[in-house]
Amino acid sequence: MQNYNNPSQPQGGYGAPPPKKGMSTGVKILIAAVGLVVVVGFVLILVGVGGYFYFRRQAQQIVSDSTSTTRAGLSGSSSSSSSTSSSGEAEAPEPTEAQSAAIAGGQSATWTQQEITWTVPQRWTKFSSESTSFMWRSPGSWDAASLIVSVSPMSSDFPADASINAFYAGAEQRKSTGEVDDVRWLKLDGVKGVMFREAAPENSDSPQRLQWMGYRSYKGQLQLVNIMLASEGKYFARHEDAMYGILYSTKLSQ
Repeated sequence: MQNYNNPSQPQGGYGAPPPKKGMSTGVKILIAAVGLVVVVGFVLILVGVGGYFYFRRQAQQIVSDSTSTTRAGLSGSSSSSSSTSSSGEAEAPEPTEAQSAAIAGGQSATWTQQEITWTVPQRWTKFSSESTSFMWRSPGSWDAASLIVSVSPMSSDFPADASINAFYAGAEQRKSTGEVDDVRWLKLDGVKGVMFREAAPENSDSPQRLQWMGYRSYKGQLQLVNIMLASEGKYFARHEDAMYGILYSTKLSQ
């Protein structure tokens, strides 16, 4: 019999639990969105960490591949042709219009620990800065260019003249075998050094370098300054003007 005195009796009668309500669509969307943000954030962290170690390994490869010439210079060994090579006049940087334009309106890349600066294009960014090593990179990943610099302290009796001659002789030797296509004495901010540019590598994925090495006296200490600008061989031409512009802008405190 229908109870007319209580028309709003709940479904299932009095004392029955209320019907269960399902999760609203809005709540489901919110949970899914939060989960997506967490996953994307985790992926970005992995990509960032992976990218850091990838670029660090790439920089180490660029540096390690150039050690043969450096070792010859540090040992002071030189060929007979290098005995008079240091007598040549070192030229001052003379950037072309394209090289100057590549860094025009650029920013200062300052190695604070060593008081060395360069002008780099605006979109380049600092990768690392330590007491004896320094690195900046252009935008990009495997197609990027890098400025990689190291400083090696030497004893006061180190034969810097013999060493720099050996660097020059080593670069000339590599030129004779086709590994290097340009060797010059170049003076950066008053410091005489050897500049050489490697030829395009047989494997275009391998590094190709524009490099300068010279000795400076900094705060009473003799140092070898090794400046490398590099990219994979297949992208070298794209960055070449900027590389020369950056190298020529070097300012070395003494």
